[in-house]
Amino acid sequence: MKRIVNIDVAIIEDDSSIRQIISGWLKQAKGFNCVGDFADAESAVAGLAEVKPAVVLTDINLPGMSGIECVRLLKPLLNETQFLMLTVYDDAEHIFDALAAGASGYMLKRTSRKGLLDALTEVHGGGSPMTSGIARKVVQSFQQPAKVETPEGAELSQREREVLDLLARGYAFKEIADMLNIGVTTVSTYIRRIYEKLHVRSRGQAVAKYTHLTRGDERWLPPAR
Repeated sequence: MKRIVNIDVAIIEDDSSIRQIISGWLKQAKGFNCVGDFADAESAVAGLAEVKPAVVLTDINLPGMSGIECVRLLKPLLNETQFLMLTVYDDAEHIFDALAAGASGYMLKRTSRKGLLDALTEVHGGGSPMTSGIARKVVQSFQQPAKVETPEGAELSQREREVLDLLARGYAFKEIADMLNIGVTTVSTYIRRIYEKLHVRSRGQAVAKYTHLTRGDERWLPPAR
């Protein structure tokens, strides 16, 4: 007889009603354990190191640190843990940023109970579950014809270069905001503009292009502070 393996799942979700619903689903379903639920990324970072769940189910739009930044921070600390995003965002920027940060799957909040439990099982088994519309966007991104690009970096403002420099050094959005004495929303706006100007979709792609540019042209480097 096949042995049932219980999957330990932790939830990061600021909406208490959604958190309770998902927690209830896990407690009622065979083969799942809800080993923790957190209302924000900061408390999750503090508590998950001891719990070490098999799967972390996280929202993106959280108070303070975003779910994407949370995954980026936790993934090196919990390298055996799988991260599954559960969000209302279905745009390419959020999708690719989440995957680049270390998420293995991306589901939308309109997913049914069965669909979510199936996704948790799939990601635990090594798969990459995605809502069908999300998967289509990922596929389409690889089918787009290559663009003829102008030299990158020349159009970046001084502040955008400073933000990208700190991004390349591994700082989180909130840390960048504190260091430059600006708001987190302003940092997000700068980063969106940087993505547009460099023709990239994620932090990883932006940093890779930044590294290439700074090696190839010293004039592109931001001034020493």
